[in-house]
Amino acid sequence: MTKATVGEALVAGLKARGVTCVFGIPGVHTVELYRGLTGSGIRHVTPRHEQGAGFMADGYARVSGQPGVAFVITGPGLTNTLTPMAQARADSVPMLVVSGVNASGTLGQGHGHLHELPDQHALAKTVALASEHVARPEDLESALDRAFAPFSAGRPGPAHIQIPLDVAGTAAQAGQRVRAAAQPQLDPGEISEAATRLSAAAKVVILAGGGAKRSGANLQALAEHLDAPVVQTVNARGLMHGHPLAVPASPSLQAVRALIEDADCVLALGTELGPTDYDMYATGGMARMAGLIRVDICADQLARHATEIAITACADEAATALLDTLPALPKQSQGAVRAAHTRTAALEEIGPEYRAQVEMLNAMRNAVPGALMVGDSTQPVYAGNLYYDHDRPGGWFNAATGYGALGYGIPAAIGASIADPSAQVICIAGDGGAQFSLPEIMAAVDEKLPITFVLWNNRGYGEIATSMDAVNVPVIGCDPTPPEFGPAAASFGIPYTRVPMEPQTVAGAVREASSRGTPSIVEIEITGSGPDQE
Repeated sequence: MTKATVGEALVAGLKARGVTCVFGIPGVHTVELYRGLTGSGIRHVTPRHEQGAGFMADGYARVSGQPGVAFVITGPGLTNTLTPMAQARADSVPMLVVSGVNASGTLGQGHGHLHELPDQHALAKTVALASEHVARPEDLESALDRAFAPFSAGRPGPAHIQIPLDVAGTAAQAGQRVRAAAQPQLDPGEISEAATRLSAAAKVVILAGGGAKRSGANLQALAEHLDAPVVQTVNARGLMHGHPLAVPASPSLQAVRALIEDADCVLALGTELGPTDYDMYATGGMARMAGLIRVDICADQLARHATEIAITACADEAATALLDTLPALPKQSQGAVRAAHTRTAALEEIGPEYRAQVEMLNAMRNAVPGALMVGDSTQPVYAGNLYYDHDRPGGWFNAATGYGALGYGIPAAIGASIADPSAQVICIAGDGGAQFSLPEIMAAVDEKLPITFVLWNNRGYGEIATSMDAVNVPVIGCDPTPPEFGPAAASFGIPYTRVPMEPQTVAGAVREASSRGTPSIVEIEITGSGPDQE
């Protein structure tokens, strides 16, 4: 019996760790990684660009809760994937990128080998939480253990493994395993102190971030017990949909800041308190947070802001412990009234243009209940990030916060659809962002995915144009001509509809497209306007 190669052992190691799908483009520097895929049961999806592979892995991970995995070649394959890795790091998304690297004896020599970088491993380390170099066959298992470690303890993010060409095809060797790090243990004293503070407070506000998106039931129970409005960052949208205590609005809005500053105790669950959520208008500060109690899985993250009580734990575990510790009698502090006032003021604050786009988002949500809405950096997504209440936890996400990578929406929607085949997926992208990754729609065609690609077309980069104009810089480069999306859809072999920006008309087109169960394009044509928001 032929002994497995390192490439085959890698695939077996991924399968043993629960991996069921890999996104990748095979190349001469990764053929040995593909030897083990046949018969492994792991699905392989072929994007059209390595950046697409990374964004697909990101969307897959956000929906499945499992790490998204990408196979990429040496050099340009890895550099093309660095942008998705950076987006994943900014949003704490578990992702594993496996790449080749040139033969061991050539590394760092500068001889000009195909796909050569001065130091590929060092480059990956600038973005990855862990980057592993498999120098010998017996190093593989420990490299896998270390790469997977961030996915199970602490804030997740991207990891990287590189395997030299001269190692990937050699016989695998048993190696030493690395014990997985344990999740942090709750400190009963911290929970007790936090419960005492929360019980004594008259006006509690809860801030829920992406780390709380799988804590819906306990978050709602805790909010009801404390009679506390719950402000949701972008990555927490969909929690407590329609609940009287929910505030699905950006904490950068003055109305939401006023709610937070009026509180005498703020409980922050799984949110990094980053400026793209809390200070998106770059005012230089966030709302004052009295009596801040902060829960985060990462101790380093907790140390980045002044906090009265810092609890290192996952949000769901901490919420459960607080519910078990708080007095049995729930608070009565007019939380629903405070939340309703904030919702009304926040919606008014975003202005008529964004309100019209939120109305469109609401209409699409109601037309296709429970859909995953995956966005790029484009005007309706900006509007929704300011104010939008989705009906599915974790079902609203995009790249318009954090790292802010353009071109994210289309491939991330593909990864999301593969992660949950039962879900309808609505991808919202502008004509500018769509041109970054439009060919990836063919991957959706290959995989027969039920994705409706909603393309907001007002022909350019309006956000940038507005910013340039505001500081008296001549507007240059903000009007790239978009393709004709109808003929593009025809070339993809998928249905296409063009509609005006009228909420119910858009919703009807999206409902009809989603009912087909195949990829479709719905173009929203914006007439009489300037350049598009990306």
